[in-house]
Amino acid sequence: MHTQIICRGTAAAVAARRVRNILGSVLGRDGWMWRTHEVKLLNTSSGDTVKIGDISYKLKAPQNPELVPVKHISDSLPQTVAQHLRWIMQKDLLGQDVFLIGPPGPLRRSIAMQYLELTKREVEYVALSRDTTETDLKQRREIRSGTAFYIDQCAVRAATQGRVLVLEGLEKAERNVLPVLNNLLENREMQLEDGRFLMSAERYDKLLQEHTKEELDSWKIIRVSEDFRVIALGLPVPKYKGNPLDPPLRSRFQARDIYYLPFKDQLELLYTAGPNIAAERVSQLLSLATTLCSQESSSLGLPDFPVDNLLPALSVLNVFPMLSSQQLIQRLYPYNSILSKDGRTAVEVVLSRFELLDGRSESAPSAVLGVSMTKDVEGRADVTLCTADKDVTFQVPAGTKEPRPPNSSPDFISTPSHSQLIAEMMQSHMVKDICLIGAKGCGKSVIAREFAEILGYSIEPVMLYQDMTARDLLQQRYTLPNGDTAWRPSPLVTAAIEGKLLLLDGIHRVNLGTLAVLSRLLHDRELDLYDGTRLLRWDRYQTLKDELQFSDEQLQERSIFPIHPSFRVLALAEPPVVGANTSSSNSRGQQWLGPELLTMFLYHSVTPLAKAEEINLIQGLTPNVPKEAAEQLLHLTHSLRKMNDPTAQSLASSLSTRQLLRICRRLSQYPEESIAHAVNKACLSRFLPSLARASLQKSLANCSIQETPDPEHTQDHSCVVKDGVLTIGSVSSPIYNPNEKMKVPDVLFYDNPQHMMVMEDMLKDFLLGEHLLLVGNQGVGKNKIVDRFLHLLNRPREYLQLHRDTTVQTLTLQPSVRDGIIMYEDSPLVKAVKMGHILVIDEADKAPTNVTCILKTLVESGEMILADGRRIISDPLEANGRPNIVVMHPDFRMLVLANRPGFPFLGNDFFGALGDIFSCHAVDNPKPQAELAMLKQYGPNVPDATLQKLVAAFGELRSMADQGTITYPYSTREVVNIVKHLQKFPEEGLANVVRNVFDFDSYNKDTREVLIEALHKHGIPIGAKPSSVTLAKELPLPDIKMTGYWTINQGGNARRKLLCPTESHPIDIKGPVFLRVQSYPCNRQESRALSFSEEKAHWQIPMNEVNIICDVTTRDDELYVATCNPVCLYSMKENGETIQCMELYDVFPRTISGVWQPFVTVAPLGSPLGGQVVLHEEQTNTVLHLDMVTGAVRRLLLSQDSEQPPTRSSNWWSSKEQQGGYKMCRDFAHKNWLLFYKEDGNQLEVLDVLEGRVHSISLPINLKSVFLVAEDRWLLLESNTDKKFLLTKPMHMAAEDSGVCQLHSISEDSASSGHGVTSAEVFVPQMLSCDQLPNENLSAALDQKIVSPNRIMADPGSFAQIVVGFPDLMSPNEVYSFKRPVDLSAMTSGQSGAQGFLRGGLRSTTPKRDNCVSLLSANQVVRALPPNKVPLKEIFPKDVTPPMTAAYLEVTDLNSKKVKYVPVPRSMTVSPYTNWLSKVSESDVLMAPLSTGGVVTVDMGGYVRLWETGLDTLQRSLMEWRNMIGSEDGRPIQITVQRDSGLDVTAPKHGKIDAKNDPHVGGNQWAGGTGGRDTAGLGGKGGPYRLDAGHKVHQVSQAEKDAVPEEVRRAAREMAEKAFKERLKEINMSEYDATTYERFSSAVRRQVQSLRIILDSLQAKGKERQWLKNQALGELDDAKIIDGLTGEKTIYKRRGELDPELGSPQQKPKRLRVLADVSGSMYRFNGVDGRLERSMEAVCMVMEALENYENKFKYDIVGHSGDGYDIELVRADKVPKDNKQRLKVLKNMHAHSQFCMSGDYTLEGTEASIKELAREEADEYFVVVLSDANLERYGIRPERFANVLTSDPQVNAFAIFIGSLGDQAERLQKTLPAGRSFVAMDTKQIPQILQQIFTSTMLSSA
Repeated sequence: MHTQIICRGTAAAVAARRVRNILGSVLGRDGWMWRTHEVKLLNTSSGDTVKIGDISYKLKAPQNPELVPVKHISDSLPQTVAQHLRWIMQKDLLGQDVFLIGPPGPLRRSIAMQYLELTKREVEYVALSRDTTETDLKQRREIRSGTAFYIDQCAVRAATQGRVLVLEGLEKAERNVLPVLNNLLENREMQLEDGRFLMSAERYDKLLQEHTKEELDSWKIIRVSEDFRVIALGLPVPKYKGNPLDPPLRSRFQARDIYYLPFKDQLELLYTAGPNIAAERVSQLLSLATTLCSQESSSLGLPDFPVDNLLPALSVLNVFPMLSSQQLIQRLYPYNSILSKDGRTAVEVVLSRFELLDGRSESAPSAVLGVSMTKDVEGRADVTLCTADKDVTFQVPAGTKEPRPPNSSPDFISTPSHSQLIAEMMQSHMVKDICLIGAKGCGKSVIAREFAEILGYSIEPVMLYQDMTARDLLQQRYTLPNGDTAWRPSPLVTAAIEGKLLLLDGIHRVNLGTLAVLSRLLHDRELDLYDGTRLLRWDRYQTLKDELQFSDEQLQERSIFPIHPSFRVLALAEPPVVGANTSSSNSRGQQWLGPELLTMFLYHSVTPLAKAEEINLIQGLTPNVPKEAAEQLLHLTHSLRKMNDPTAQSLASSLSTRQLLRICRRLSQYPEESIAHAVNKACLSRFLPSLARASLQKSLANCSIQETPDPEHTQDHSCVVKDGVLTIGSVSSPIYNPNEKMKVPDVLFYDNPQHMMVMEDMLKDFLLGEHLLLVGNQGVGKNKIVDRFLHLLNRPREYLQLHRDTTVQTLTLQPSVRDGIIMYEDSPLVKAVKMGHILVIDEADKAPTNVTCILKTLVESGEMILADGRRIISDPLEANGRPNIVVMHPDFRMLVLANRPGFPFLGNDFFGALGDIFSCHAVDNPKPQAELAMLKQYGPNVPDATLQKLVAAFGELRSMADQGTITYPYSTREVVNIVKHLQKFPEEGLANVVRNVFDFDSYNKDTREVLIEALHKHGIPIGAKPSSVTLAKELPLPDIKMTGYWTINQGGNARRKLLCPTESHPIDIKGPVFLRVQSYPCNRQESRALSFSEEKAHWQIPMNEVNIICDVTTRDDELYVATCNPVCLYSMKENGETIQCMELYDVFPRTISGVWQPFVTVAPLGSPLGGQVVLHEEQTNTVLHLDMVTGAVRRLLLSQDSEQPPTRSSNWWSSKEQQGGYKMCRDFAHKNWLLFYKEDGNQLEVLDVLEGRVHSISLPINLKSVFLVAEDRWLLLESNTDKKFLLTKPMHMAAEDSGVCQLHSISEDSASSGHGVTSAEVFVPQMLSCDQLPNENLSAALDQKIVSPNRIMADPGSFAQIVVGFPDLMSPNEVYSFKRPVDLSAMTSGQSGAQGFLRGGLRSTTPKRDNCVSLLSANQVVRALPPNKVPLKEIFPKDVTPPMTAAYLEVTDLNSKKVKYVPVPRSMTVSPYTNWLSKVSESDVLMAPLSTGGVVTVDMGGYVRLWETGLDTLQRSLMEWRNMIGSEDGRPIQITVQRDSGLDVTAPKHGKIDAKNDPHVGGNQWAGGTGGRDTAGLGGKGGPYRLDAGHKVHQVSQAEKDAVPEEVRRAAREMAEKAFKERLKEINMSEYDATTYERFSSAVRRQVQSLRIILDSLQAKGKERQWLKNQALGELDDAKIIDGLTGEKTIYKRRGELDPELGSPQQKPKRLRVLADVSGSMYRFNGVDGRLERSMEAVCMVMEALENYENKFKYDIVGHSGDGYDIELVRADKVPKDNKQRLKVLKNMHAHSQFCMSGDYTLEGTEASIKELAREEADEYFVVVLSDANLERYGIRPERFANVLTSDPQVNAFAIFIGSLGDQAERLQKTLPAGRSFVAMDTKQIPQILQQIFTSTMLSSA
């Protein structure tokens, strides 16, 4: 009897072991001479017995010896293992099932297999996964020749054949699957689907005593063998992820904890593995491993260290003793990738404790020198590495192809870091499978490919996706041609058998429960498949073959195959998201790398390339890229990668190496393109949240990458097809010649420049071979662009629309069953690949990202595996001779369309997941011009004005949507639909038609208000009634009288003909100085939104409220407004978007009020000096020339002596009139000359701006005023006598013959007396036109046909006067007047009434501005009059109080002989300097004529209004306005059905007219009937025209019918009030408090509303249901169609709430803290800009918006002030629930800032809050700091604040500064990180900014 002693022993042995332990450390490893063995195999005659210690087990000969595990027992059994085996044997003898529980790793499985090998038992192994169903355990149906048979599965086979069932991964199985086994475990009984019944051996044997075997068989009773046992292997769940054990199941097992081997045993094993390594180093590594597996480390949240991988790691160390330990540990336990900062420090502490931080975290440089096939062994290669200057050669597995020397591939550019990585991968490859971790687009796939080629491997890429099942990984069912079902091995299995390199791309995506199936393949190289096939490790297979003497064929019959020795797995993954919660809802990334996965691979991280390496790489792959461009690009990318700010990181991920290469390929082709454009395209900056966009813009600016403005229309964007070549813009491409013409799209497309630019851009990328992704809002024309693009290129397209339920299967193939055989229909994707069509994938963001991910391999490597086993391959060479291959056609391309990520689309973030494999294009709504041009083509008959209004209004709505004020992005599609409607039904009003779009919003009050406001602003009169026309009342003018003659005296009398000497000299120019021209947005409102009046539009000039308007003038469509306190000049276009402002404070320093009141006049110059003005200050006679474009200011000195300003009277307080000022006449400024004179002076100075000369004319009289009646004739008034003179001058004043001017006196005669007799009545003109009335206007005014030169004139005594014949005719000129009943100058301001108190009632002086203009084309004189000079009693009825107005515009119309008074609304604000104001103008407005034939007024508060006064234009506008509203014609709508009555239509006729006019219906004779035929009437057929004889009573107007009766409305109002009061009573809040709170609440209602909408929809998205598979009812699951054929039940899927995976942490709320500034300065400056109130509004907004979302957002509000930085306002656990509590919070803020100490704790408060929040448990952290800190005043460097804001990358901190003095706020923003700091110059922005922060961050990740 031969005994093999393997075991345990006596006291002596124990003593020896103790001695060994003591001496071990002294003698080192060779001192251990003896080992105790414990397992004995005794061969006795009765059969072999195995004895473990004192327990023995009798062996039986296995029936299927090939199922017995082999080569699992190692030569030396550690003591612990022997004890485990002994325990299992005890349980086995007891007949109990066991459960081996322990940490992840192969140890438990290996112990089970060792036991089975010892006891020679057959094994049935099942790896459970989340996809396991009961059919996998009990029975599965298969079809054989048309009949379904039940095939026993593992549990049944094991029970009947007496095998051991090994179940691995119980925690992975879904909850209700395993109870199937309960009865089998407990009673060894089970009912099978095919009617058989398994019965335990004892009962069966009892029955056999009474019945025969045949009887039992006929009852279908089957005996369960007494040798059947179950060994279950599982992880302890709570500690690890998974489903906890079902209590009934748990109670049926006996458990044994199999922890890692004890330190000593492990150390022994390791010593044998690494004989060349210092013993100390081994024990240090093991100590580290043990520490990291301890209870303490797991409570820190560190995953277990993969102890089992120490063995392979030591084998590497054994060959490379020079490797640093830290490097090695990084491969086993990549703690930098998987742990947060605290975790990393914890690990590093342990490392240093065991002296493993050997400083060299950077490994010694190493590179692969050469690879050669090993001579004698097949499938191995010798690799020589140079490491730390030593060459080491070692053997690794290799592929079947010829290895290729490294760095010899043209498309792989080697960089030092990559060759280092490949060398390290070689080392790991020697012993184990590898996993590469790296961000997307950093070159993982390329490195893997290079690695495979060096070793001669064929790659088998498998793209993993999220809902991949274990079946997809291993085997899928299919039908044979005869209808039998069979299993097709997946690529993974074929790779294992053929010895390929399996590339698992994206293991971070797959569910852990599915990956678990592979753990046995990765650890032991063994695999059991669904159809019973077993794959064995090569050496085990050989042993089995030798022991059993089987041939390969025999083993294959028994379905046993070897796994090829060269087979290796290379996994690729993105870095785990540190600290992300693991729930599946958060698909943006999870902590996928847990303890289980750590044991499966050795990890290598692919670090992003260093800048220099990346430059080499880019220049190697795109040799002609402009060098400077590449440098800038990399500078930007690397600066983004360095920032530890989540926004910057996400931007950097869009600029991966892959994307950079794409940009550079494009730049090398089109070097003139701007980098900014490329970067914006790659990051899709158009659709980034506003904060991220700001951050990107700032980074671009920091890297000095200039945004080149789009050249608007420099190049033409036309598309031309000529000679088979298509040219778009500057890019051309040959046209394709397709086979399938009908698949080429053809679409109605109107070219517009913007879409052409997008298409040109697309064509560039298309020609570079890229696949394109178009992202945009809905309705911007993505589909149209793509169809048009393909139409132009003549490419056939296949179209796929994705949706929620798209699965990977539906993307590729559609299975269907025909005659019991499953057939696959190619999806459009496969067709496009085969035929070379273009695949258009629409709505890509609607499908789950895990589905669309499979497009990546298709795009990247051109490979993809289809569900029917075929495979797409791009390289035709590889396809030779391989079956089931679809070769990708070279013309195949994908064009993917998606909506932009984020709210309100709430699709999946397709761009985030796959953006970097496509070339991205953002498609936006066309720009206004382009859109207008396009709409014109859709609606050629729609008036332009309407189209412009629509474009403007929609433009504004879109920008609101971008800012987040409204949620829905209105698009071109909506406008086009409106225009189509207007085109077809032109008589319908625009106001009605736009409701087709906006009725969606009609129930949302806030959105509705915003919309109506925006539409009204652009003059779309939504809600106006046709009757609401409020034009001013017209009064008749008095009759026109001829009142006298003007005679120009020419006689020889010297007194009457005077010559005036002229001299000229050049002007002196000082300057230029460049001042800043600021532009402000102009919030222009159309005034005719709700009613029609003379006012066209209005807007406010952004001026200070103490400032005073002193001049307004116009030129073409430019308006200029000057102010004088301080002096500023504003310029704006009549319908422009912006207001330009130039502050001239530095030129005219302001003096103490009242001492010197500057008064300026502006003259805009004409071409070629357009956009330039001359500004004249009257008292100092300062003349400035300003260029509003460049900001250049030059001072023009007219006379040589005017250097000293005129001496001012010293006694300025004396109320004497100051001496006269200087005046400027600007009537001919458009001809670029101006005239200056001094009141009471006797000199005229004519300034020619172009020549730069001044001509001085000396006069013999003292001037009162000058009127330029023509360019060469000027009317002068003498100062005391008011006598008039006419000065004529030669047209061209040349310097040489200093021309002589003649002065003619004018005698005025009254009409009654004859010539020559002077009448007493001399009047002073206020206004005299410088041009004549057109002849027809003159004739209309004088009521006689007349052609003559004339001038129109106005003076206080008449409405208007016309001087006929003046100034050209020398004969006496007739003067015609419309006399006023009362002279204006005679009216005092005594009757001013209510108007007076603003003015202090006293007007000491005549105002400077007359406010009287003539509109020659409209034949009108318009004046602005103060209300007291207007006959109010005639305008307003008796009982109506006149409205408060600033002034009235008196419009005297000489055509209709009417005068009307148009009220100008009073200004919102009035400067406190009332006395000064009164000197400017007698009414509160200034007025100037418009070139378009109206006037513009500016009131003293800076409100500009445009008025339309001309009768014709008003009538035209009124028509347009009425058309826009659309009129109801009061008639009821009739519904007429036209029947062909069979009677023929005779000739149409009018019919007889019935004198009685009875209603007639039909009958073919009466006119005016209803129905009938041939006669004129309503309805009917064949009549010549419609005729309504007026039957049917007059209709009540529609509006009256729709109105609700008053008492009903009143009842509703009372009900609401009552409810409001009840509510107040409930929370006992006084009404006063309620109104106070309302003040804050209403200010932010809109923001609250839009935030809540977003929060709601996010909540809904979070609750979205998932597909539940394996259901017994629901919709047929395509993947299970064969299972359906075989008759299974659970082949359906349905939508349901997915239970969160067990063990996944609860979703934590987001944590928000608002840090509000309640310091004293807030209270102090609240009066200036309302900052405290705005902050209170912001706080109110936070409280209201987050109400009822406490589970999502945990927030608190803390104040900071001089008293400290933690003043509690709202506690996180006690948030205010109702308005009263919220008001209390606001009151606290107010009170605190009123009474606190001064000082500033912004910095400390921020720092403390960030630290405090980070300590709490939350999903994300936000701190928002509100502060008005003047950091500089407290000596705080902004850099310090910036550091605080970004001090903790987990906490997103934002600062909102309330802008203070000057540009300090902007300087602050430059130093603070972009997107993190905001400066609210206007406190109204604070709530908006807060809303912006919310929307772009909190919600992005929800």
